[in-house]
Amino acid sequence: MVRQAVHDVRTAPSQAPAEPSADPAVAALRVVVDDLAACSHQLGELMLEVAPAYLSDTEAADVLALLCDEIGEPLDHGLAARRYALTGDRRALAGTVL
Repeated sequence: MVRQAVHDVRTAPSQAPAEPSADPAVAALRVVVDDLAACSHQLGELMLEVAPAYLSDTEAADVLALLCDEIGEPLDHGLAARRYALTGDRRALAGTVL
């Protein structure tokens, strides 16, 4: 129920349509990055279900450490995905996921 509420409130942000690249390799890479961001948003929703938005990153890290260990995701990636789900800003993923 909580996950559905978070999903309803924080749907994945739609990206502004980028001008298609003439280079097919660049266009394919953009699709991969978009897919990675969408998966990160879903992971962030899961992280928010376990560690709600009112918790700081430090408090959330204590709660999410075991979950991240169980699913094989580094804690910093889980926290970055959580921030991305909160803000919808891909810069939250910089240096970790993207």
